[in-house]
Amino acid sequence: MRESKKQVSNLGNQLNRRQFFGLGLFGALASGCATRGATMSGGTSGAEAAVVVKQALDDNIYTRMLGLKPHLPAMDHITYLGGSRMPSEVMQAMLEANEQFVDMHELTRAAGARLAEVLGAEAALVTSGSFSAMILGAAACLTGNDEAKIDVLPHPTWSKIECLTQTSGRFGYDRAYRAAGMTMVNVETREQFANAINSNTAMISGLARLDYETEDDPKAMKVHELLEFGRRARVPVIVDAASELPPTNTLTRWVDAGADLVVISGGKGIQGPQSTGILAGRRDLIEAATLHSAPNANLGRGMKVGKEEIMGFLVALDRYVGLDHDRVYAEWRRKAEYIARELQGIPGLMADVPQDDRGKPRVNLTWDENTVPLSAVEVREGLKNGDPRIAITGQTIQTRCMNDGEEILVAQRTRDFFSSVVAKVS
Repeated sequence: MRESKKQVSNLGNQLNRRQFFGLGLFGALASGCATRGATMSGGTSGAEAAVVVKQALDDNIYTRMLGLKPHLPAMDHITYLGGSRMPSEVMQAMLEANEQFVDMHELTRAAGARLAEVLGAEAALVTSGSFSAMILGAAACLTGNDEAKIDVLPHPTWSKIECLTQTSGRFGYDRAYRAAGMTMVNVETREQFANAINSNTAMISGLARLDYETEDDPKAMKVHELLEFGRRARVPVIVDAASELPPTNTLTRWVDAGADLVVISGGKGIQGPQSTGILAGRRDLIEAATLHSAPNANLGRGMKVGKEEIMGFLVALDRYVGLDHDRVYAEWRRKAEYIARELQGIPGLMADVPQDDRGKPRVNLTWDENTVPLSAVEVREGLKNGDPRIAITGQTIQTRCMNDGEEILVAQRTRDFFSSVVAKVS
């Protein structure tokens, strides 16, 4: 750790910003979440990359124009913390798309056909984020292609407006279904669920992450059980898998399982524009969702997706499908293990990298509050308000969004933070 600090300091004195541009490092760093090893193209070391990262944190468009200080991404792809990074080929696609004009009706349908082919779905729609996909999917279940019903949403005048879900599957974002005009019906048990399906049930909602978060809860229904209820009752089931990449089979898993509609983020793991999302599934429901969406003057008119975003997303999806995901995961883990090693030896602090079957290696932080008298919230705030700023969620450091060199700065700053707290106590 001390050697890395010294290297970063010395390099900062030896090379100025113009010289770093000459090395081509900024182009390499712009290629999205890190997928390379400790030595970058041209033989550049991680310590050199860390200097570039530090300079960019001090001199960037957010700071120059607004006085905001960016943070290092030690978190997952969290929307309120900035989402993900778009790779250079995505940015290039958006620039190229900006130079031409197309009919948005034609683009929406052509992009949807291309997306459906990748996902193995009957049809698909590029949406304005996954929340928009949820609204449009629910709207489609409410109205079908009935123009009169489409016109009155989000205030339906008919009785078939209920979205049925198990209470354990409720979460904040399912307010999207209410925004479309659905009435939420929540039940606790399988028996109650079966009895709650009736002529007013317009849709069943499922949350993909519950399949692994509730493994030890025999009362919680898995998605495949919801799909079976839907098949028997002929009620469409929408599966929210917005943030479930990795694993990569999320792209096709729920379509293959028979979900009527599937929601996935176009940002996050795919690294397309953060303002894009996926709605895929049954052709008739996607057609209805398309009628609700922009550029039509219906419920989804305000949920526009620009032509540049659509093309950037499609390029991001093609790129994601073609990645060597084992190599990507290995690089995330290398960074996590580096950070954990650099945090060893601090009294009261434990940093380890647990096994993660879902391909999201992380550094778990735990501490003895007698030695480090801080709550988890105080640790997060302390790291966020330092220099450089670091954003974490929970008590974990995630590495999937880190560019080369950022793991060095995260380890250094985290070590300094905990060491200073321990020093004050002792």
